[in-house]
Amino acid sequence: MSAKDFFLNAVRLALEKDGWLITDDPLIFTVDGIDFRIDLGAERLLGAEKEGQKIAVEVKSFLGQSEVTEFHAALGQTLNYRSVLRKKEPNRILYLAIGNDIYKEFFLIPFIQEIIVEHKLKLLIFEIIKQEIVLWKE
Repeated sequence: MSAKDFFLNAVRLALEKDGWLITDDPLIFTVDGIDFRIDLGAERLLGAEKEGQKIAVEVKSFLGQSEVTEFHAALGQTLNYRSVLRKKEPNRILYLAIGNDIYKEFFLIPFIQEIIVEHKLKLLIFEIIKQEIVLWKE
């Protein structure tokens, strides 16, 4: 199993443990002839009187040689996907899923935190081995 598949499977199982129904794997949209493939689409029913909450999740492993380069790519991809969702499914919220280790080692650096706040990134932090969600960061 590739590292990408390993991380994607861990997030999928973590979401299911947390009560989410995976609706799309991957979640695919086409905008102006351009295809976009977000790793996962999920839905959680909140109750009989409430509408279902929908999310899209892009999973990143950060296993490349440079965390900064990986972050640049993840940020650009996340911004593009958020724009696609605004056009196609405005009620679906996009999360960037990252492992707990990279969150603690890299994403807590003050400058990276500033970028996260500036771009209003939503993070899903998960424990890879336990396949559990550690934190939803809004």
